[in-house]
Amino acid sequence: MRRLLFLFTLALLPSIAACTPQGDPGIGAEGLTDDFEREELGDLWHNTGASWRIVDGQLNIRNARNRPLWLRRTLPRDVRIEFDVRSESPDGDIKVEIFGDGSSRATTESYTATSYVVIFGGWSNSMNVLARMDEHGADRVVGARRRVEPGRTYRMRIERRGSRITAWVDDEELVSMDDPRPLEGPGHDHFAFNDWQVELWFDNLRITPL
Repeated sequence: MRRLLFLFTLALLPSIAACTPQGDPGIGAEGLTDDFEREELGDLWHNTGASWRIVDGQLNIRNARNRPLWLRRTLPRDVRIEFDVRSESPDGDIKVEIFGDGSSRATTESYTATSYVVIFGGWSNSMNVLARMDEHGADRVVGARRRVEPGRTYRMRIERRGSRITAWVDDEELVSMDDPRPLEGPGHDHFAFNDWQVELWFDNLRITPL
């Protein structure tokens, strides 16, 4: 009986090693895309409690209050993430998380992420920020001034290469950070769309290993 149990455990090892505690598989060399051309979010996404939905082939959210929509796949260590996004508010406030735990969410007004947080047009469209977990922290990086135009669709790109994370908007650099203690490994290997209270629309997600 012990020998059978040992052999069974050995057989499971490859799949165990490839999964996070949530059981999410990794993104392979072929990368991942999602164009949201369907009616329901499906098993690819983990909704932490906000009104995330698909409308006319786009991902829509309003008033999520830091209850992200987590991708149920683990990210490569170095990666490029691209997506279309528009805000319908003069407050801008486009937000995503990268290299988080795949399940964290706000349970009070205060929220400290498990990820890097990229914010385009935050704080009433006054700042562009890349933060290491705490978007209000003293170690956040504030990029050049650029405002979000309501109703305009942007193509955003975020990359990590080594210790540097950089975000671009329509191929123009928005903000960049060099982190000597990069968030990586289990607990820091997921991507999420996020939102505070404005209405956002996301589409055409593409994730590419680097």
